Amino acid sequence: MTSRRPVVAGNWKMNGHLELADQLVEKFATELNSDAVEVVLCPPAVFLSDLSKKLEQNRERLSAVELGIGGQNASALEKGAHTGEIAASMLKAAGCEYVILGHSERRAMYGDTPELVAEKFAQAKANGLTPILCTGESEDEREAGKTFEVIAQDLEKVIECNGKQAFDNAIIAYEPLWAIGTGKSATPEQAQEVHAFIRGHLAKIGDVDADTVRILYGGSVTPDNADELFAQADVDGGLIGGASLVADKFIKLCQLAVSAK
Repeated sequence: MTSRRPVVAGNWKMNGHLELADQLVEKFATELNSDAVEVVLCPPAVFLSDLSKKLEQNRERLSAVELGIGGQNASALEKGAHTGEIAASMLKAAGCEYVILGHSERRAMYGDTPELVAEKFAQAKANGLTPILCTGESEDEREAGKTFEVIAQDLEKVIECNGKQAFDNAIIAYEPLWAIGTGKSATPEQAQEVHAFIRGHLAKIGDVDADTVRILYGGSVTPDNADELFAQADVDGGLIGGASLVADKFIKLCQLAVSAK
């Protein structure tokens, strides 16, 4: 058993609508009713303020649920002439408590290097947001035996930029690239191996109690495979993509995160 409270974060990516927020609020109020799992909703930025207001309006109904919202990305810059960028301070003003950083799609499509992600991490922390740092290897890197090397680099760059206490009040999400949106998922044993490495490496390079850092698994997580994944000793919940867009599936994942621990 672990004292780490599990987290289930829903990354809507460039999907979703406010009606989904209504559906989720209803599900949380009637079918979860528990603070044994921390739930984070990460919709597109244009929905953040409306979602924040919706949660506030339903505060009494959701009083038993630990529920917050997060951004899907943040700028590495504080402000300025950067058209299309969103500052961490703006996410905070819109009601965010969390922000996803370094997602593989950002790294692959938009040039987010480990160094840039570390700078974004710094902005998030400076503005009181809890970063959800994504890290993971490609299929080629796994086959070449470089999984740990890739992940170590991501963690080390964050610490180089932010200091040895960087992962105090931060979350890590292991997302193997070969499992994102492919229908493939790491086996529970594969996930546990990497999560254990992450925790052990943090203990070596950081100055935080690595046993308290929540490490999520992401990559084609569904109600069919989540039970075994979430039951692993070092898996503290999930960063959910497609299944977060279906209220019934997402609430089931939140329930499984509670029962698995």
